[in-house]
Amino acid sequence: MLEEQAHCSDIAQQLFAVEKAIVKAKRVLIHDHIDHCLSSDRESSGPDIEDFKTITKYL
Repeated sequence: MLEEQAHCSDIAQQLFAVEKAIVKAKRVLIHDHIDHCLSSDRESSGPDIEDFKTITKYL
């Protein structure tokens, strides 16, 4: 878009869409990880609390 000298508003709109897509992907990844960490189906003795603390800083 930059090479084609698109309008600034078009570029801003595309960047906004990319930003929102990244935020959504991050949220899905973190929620999936939390579900996995806190699952009662885990073979270990319990949830990995340190891992949970680490992932929550990205929320």
